[in-house]
Amino acid sequence: MRTIDWNKNNNNITMIDQTLLPAEYKVIECSTIDTLCEAIKSLRVRGAPALGAAGGFGVALAAFRSNASSLDRSIDDIQDAANTIIATRPTAVNLSWGVKRVLGALEDAKNIKEVRMFALDEAKAIADEDVEKNMQLGEHGATLLEDGDTVMTHCNAGRLACVDWGTALGVIRSARAQGKDIKVISCETRPLNQGSRITTWELMEDKIPVTLITDSMSGHVMRKGMVDKVIVGADRITQDAVFNKIGTYTHSVIAKEHQVPFYVAAPVSTFDFERFEDEIEIELRKPEELKYFGNHQIAPLGVNVYNPAFDATPMENVTALITENGVFYPPFLLNEVKVHT
Repeated sequence: MRTIDWNKNNNNITMIDQTLLPAEYKVIECSTIDTLCEAIKSLRVRGAPALGAAGGFGVALAAFRSNASSLDRSIDDIQDAANTIIATRPTAVNLSWGVKRVLGALEDAKNIKEVRMFALDEAKAIADEDVEKNMQLGEHGATLLEDGDTVMTHCNAGRLACVDWGTALGVIRSARAQGKDIKVISCETRPLNQGSRITTWELMEDKIPVTLITDSMSGHVMRKGMVDKVIVGADRITQDAVFNKIGTYTHSVIAKEHQVPFYVAAPVSTFDFERFEDEIEIELRKPEELKYFGNHQIAPLGVNVYNPAFDATPMENVTALITENGVFYPPFLLNEVKVHT
C-alpha cells in the first residue's frame, strides 16, 4: 500500500506507522486533526514528500470534520486546522506547501459540499503526483549511477518518506530496474535510527543489497574507497543550502574531501529559493531522544541536550540536484529547476 492515503469508507487518513518498523508493520487511521498532528510530531509519518501529502490530506480531513453550518465558518475551521498542522514541523517545507495548495483549491468553492470535494480531490492529486514525480526523478537520477556502484545514503528517502517509490532510494530503485548492479551503504541515522530501522527494511524487502553502518563510520568507508556516490534526500532547499536530517552536512564534507560525488534527490516542491539558510528555523527535538534508546536510559537524566532534527549543507558541497525535471549542476537557478523539461 501507499505510505499515506485516504480511506473513503471512513473519510479519514490511513498511514503506515513508521515508529514500529522494522519489528512490526501496522497501518493506522487518523480521524481527527489532533491524531494527525500527533502522528506527524512523533514521526509515524515522516519524510518531506510524505509530509506534503499529510498536509494536503489534513486539510481534507478538517473539511470533513468541520460541523459548521455556513461556508464562511467552515473555511475558518479549516484555516485553524491548517495553522495547527503547519506548526507541527517547521523545517520541512513540503508540509506547509501541501496545506497551502489544498487551501488554494477551496477558493472557488460555493458551498460546504464543494469545500469537501475540492479539498479531497486536490489532496489526492498531491499524492498521485508525488508517485509520478518520484518515478521521473528516479529515471533522471539513475543516469548518474554506473553498473557496480555502491551508494551511501543517510536517513530514509525511500518510499516510506514519500507516498511511494522514493527520492534517493527511488534513484537506486530506478537504476536497479534498468539492470544495474547497485549496492547500498545505509547510515543508521541517530538518534531515531531511520536508516537502520526503515531504509534497510525497505531495501531488504526489495532484495537490494544493503550494508548498515553507524553514522560515524562514513569517513572510514569513504577513505577506504568503499563508496562510489552519496545520495540523500532533502526537507527544504534554499538558495544557499540543503536542509536534511542531522548528519548530512558531515557526510558532505567527508565526500568532498575524498572526491565522492554528493547528490541531493528532491522534488521541486522541496525548493524554497526565495529564502536563505539563516532564515530557516531548524526543529529542535525532545532531549529524551538522546537520553534513551527505546526504553533504556543511555545518558544521565540531568545532562544538557542539544537535539536539532536537521542541519544545513552548503550548496558548494553539492555535486548536483536530482529532480523530476532533470539533473542540475551548480550554479543552481530556480527558474531552470522549475521550468526545465
